[in-house]
Amino acid sequence: MRVRVPATSANLGPGFDCLGLAVGLYLEVKASLSPTDHFHYRGEGWIPDTPDNLIHRGFRQAFAAFGRQAPTITFEVENPIPLARGLGSSSAALVAGAAVADMLLEEMLGPDGVFQLTAEMEGHPDNVGPAVYGGFTVSAKESTGTYLSQSFSLPQHWVLLFGIPDFELPTEKARSVLPKSYCREDVIFNTSRTALWGLAVVLDRPELLRVASQDALHEPYRAKLVPGLQGCQAELLQRGAYATFLSGAGPTLGVICSSGSKAGCIERLRQYAGSSGQVIELEPGSGYRTEVLTSPPAKP
Repeated sequence: MRVRVPATSANLGPGFDCLGLAVGLYLEVKASLSPTDHFHYRGEGWIPDTPDNLIHRGFRQAFAAFGRQAPTITFEVENPIPLARGLGSSSAALVAGAAVADMLLEEMLGPDGVFQLTAEMEGHPDNVGPAVYGGFTVSAKESTGTYLSQSFSLPQHWVLLFGIPDFELPTEKARSVLPKSYCREDVIFNTSRTALWGLAVVLDRPELLRVASQDALHEPYRAKLVPGLQGCQAELLQRGAYATFLSGAGPTLGVICSSGSKAGCIERLRQYAGSSGQVIELEPGSGYRTEVLTSPPAKP
């Protein structure tokens, strides 16, 4: 079996824990039932070759959701998504494991079930929403505790750039600097801009993003963990960027611009990423895809 799951960029400025975007950089996992659990990893960063990893956890949790013991399995992983950089590597791993389990469970979960399961494991739906459904997603936790997500296609002519510095910023550390409460003015500031983001996408009005991507709830507090963030954002807007935003918890900086302003934005992002970092242009991503490579195994 094989599953491909996209990298994702969450928050997009004001949409803290609710807005997300799938991008065309894909985690690829091949899976086969085996006498014991194995994990073979190649790609960005380093993960020990043991079954104590997020792909195995997503796999086991999917079986546990039906009160069943997960079978032993071997995962062969190719991962181009930088780790702990704000591009959804952990969410992609959870979704990959749950999606493989769903194949063996004869799609008892389906995409909606995979989304619910992994959003609950993550504790927020902003990355797993686009990882499951693709495109630009708006997600929310309902009063019942379940999650809701709606996906929209991003206009194809919007250029997506990401400046990725060569240092990790764990989500836990990035969350630890946030205040426990906010003033009413800041909440209203973000609420209005989150709503404007959705309108910009649906109406293909990229000029709205200059205001829609502004944030008062997390980026100002995380800026001290990301050297040069705010200065770079201001200069990118001067160079014609429609939007600049900390991707997820950072330190990756996302930019949406036109083809005409792309060269100038790339030049500034290279300064931000540093000599050992990277700048990449990505297409909008699709949701996860599964494939059976050989005859299906017997039902576990």
